[in-house]
Amino acid sequence: MKSDLQALSAIALWSVLAFLAVELAHLPPFLLTGVGLLLGSLIALPLSRFRFAAWKIPLPTLLLGVYGLFGFHLLLFLALRSAPVVEANLINYLWPLGMVLLAPAILPGTRLRAAHLGAATLGFAGAAIAILGGKTGADVADGAFHPGYVLALGSALIWATYSLGTRRVAPFETAAVGSFAALSGVLSLICHALFEPAATLTARDLASLALLGAGPLGGAFFLWDAALKKGDPRRIAVFAFLTPLLSTVVLVTATGQPLQPNIALAAAMIIAAAEWGRRATRS
Repeated sequence: MKSDLQALSAIALWSVLAFLAVELAHLPPFLLTGVGLLLGSLIALPLSRFRFAAWKIPLPTLLLGVYGLFGFHLLLFLALRSAPVVEANLINYLWPLGMVLLAPAILPGTRLRAAHLGAATLGFAGAAIAILGGKTGADVADGAFHPGYVLALGSALIWATYSLGTRRVAPFETAAVGSFAALSGVLSLICHALFEPAATLTARDLASLALLGAGPLGGAFFLWDAALKKGDPRRIAVFAFLTPLLSTVVLVTATGQPLQPNIALAAAMIIAAAEWGRRATRS
């Protein structure tokens, strides 16, 4: 299905986010996000054939878009700063499971079957194995509760409800995602100015930021929106568990590290979950 290919393309673009984040780790995160989103919003120009009317959307729709793109990144960055990174990242990847669980509540006519729940749970388990790798319990958790865990869960809830919510508002062109990204980018830069030290961008930084805007902070959002417009969100959500797996593969390959056995196990679990979710949706 075309929607599946669009969702998988968005996931492929998101998979390079960790690598680009490492490349740009010396830049403040809100600056990184703000510039990336603003550059990504420009994709709407050729997508709309330079018809600026395509960017015009009702205020509730615009607020939903900013809630999704800005709210998600805001809470995620705060979580990563106030809690152990591995655990916070894992909690954040509850959002695909959240999409499956919340779909019946947000989208009329959508039912939650045991197969959907099973596939999403299996996918999350695979994602957890990909993220945690060979770390032991002592390596991963210090046994303490961190407020950042709540923020990470909040970021997951925001992205799940945003993704489903785009099906509840009045229909809008995918090019309008440019409005979401542009306003979210401006808000991110305001946060940078208020809370982060100033930074100087080099030519290499600008090139990496351009890739960031074209891919994980730009093109991926447009593809994700297009996929959700016509695809089944329960099936697409299970596909999303591929993101941490592919991200890990890209990162370890780019840095010359050997692939660990957990990657093969995670891949098998996530692929099985995706197939299970696909069959459940078609039945």
